[in-house]
Amino acid sequence: MTSLQNRPRTALLVIDVQNGVVGNAYERDRVIANIQALVGKARAQDVPVLWVQHSSDELPEGSEGWQYVPELERLDTEPLIHKTYGDSFEATDLEELLAERGVGRLVVTGAQTEECIRSTLHGALVRGYDATLVSDAHTTEDMREWGFPVTPEKSIAYTNAYWSWAAAPGRKGSVTPTAEVDFPAV
Repeated sequence: MTSLQNRPRTALLVIDVQNGVVGNAYERDRVIANIQALVGKARAQDVPVLWVQHSSDELPEGSEGWQYVPELERLDTEPLIHKTYGDSFEATDLEELLAERGVGRLVVTGAQTEECIRSTLHGALVRGYDATLVSDAHTTEDMREWGFPVTPEKSIAYTNAYWSWAAAPGRKGSVTPTAEVDFPAV
């Protein structure tokens, strides 16, 4: 249903599953295992997998915290997008990489729910993409120390609920669990 012309493919987007981002994340190991399963399924079906890696003053490039978790291994053939903003599209080459691959639908996983996941989902929708959030393959840490009003579990549940109703002309958001993720054949 994407509003992008000649973009029939789906891609898996793995956002910021870095040591310093998910070290204290809610259900870290379960979420990473779900992302591993999705990466394996995508690779088996020749679906593009794109990796996003954030850097900031608190997460300096090259530091241990900046590194991807050891449980997830990116293949050399899979693009790595370096970003400094929450939205994975902002000031990166993500859009060009998706266009080259004919992608009009994204399956989104990673961290952190309240920041980079939400920003990227909205960024995708406003740019014409359908965007599926994998309900059990994104996570966050306890953000109440910084003024967030709810626990990680409630933040994840809220994001899953509101994204299931996201829509814009010619495109939509959806939410599905890992076990039901579909990578349609082109």
